[in-house]
Amino acid sequence: MRFALLLVVFWPFAVLAEETPRQIVVSATGSVEAAPDMATVTLGVSQNARTASQAMSDVSEATASVLARISEAGIDDRDVQTSSLNLNPVWDHGNERPPQVRGYVASTTLSVRVRALDDLGGLLDRLIGDGANTLNGLTFGIAETDQLETAAREDAVRQARAKAETLANAAGLVLGPVQTISEGSRVSAPAPLMRGAMMEAAAVPVAAGELQIRVSVTMEFAIAE
Repeated sequence: MRFALLLVVFWPFAVLAEETPRQIVVSATGSVEAAPDMATVTLGVSQNARTASQAMSDVSEATASVLARISEAGIDDRDVQTSSLNLNPVWDHGNERPPQVRGYVASTTLSVRVRALDDLGGLLDRLIGDGANTLNGLTFGIAETDQLETAAREDAVRQARAKAETLANAAGLVLGPVQTISEGSRVSAPAPLMRGAMMEAAAVPVAAGELQIRVSVTMEFAIAE
């Protein structure tokens, strides 16, 4: 009776061991490089004045000039967005008296997508001359990434298969067919170029370089008998 009970207890574990699949699981990341075809510039206008209304008026006037220059450059309205508008007092902290408001600073921030990179440096120069005096960021990107992601995906699959074949050969096994494929992260984020401070009206050299598109995959291969 005791022997029979032991068979009942251990039999399911024996079945599970026999049904455990013999697999090789690998992950790989494929990548391709390509030159960017657009840039996103985040720039701003900041003005100080004695009164709040004058500060806002000065910012509005300078921003209107910047927007007019952007329109003259052939940039579509859909590629221009006001991302912030701020008005703050400027405090004078005296040593022997309570803080007093000595003026106001008004500022606005614009996000501009530039699709003609050949004129990017010249456009920045002109916008600076028209009143843009802060640069909060410049990133490069690629408008259409579908074909690049496909190429990176194919590269990832090739690398994963090569890795699995290496593991199988090293272990003296024969690699079987693919059981599953799953795609992980896809990275085609814009590359930052600069972030910064007050700008002066001077030539702005811009080097776009190349961006990298990456796709990760995980593949499960059977081990052939």
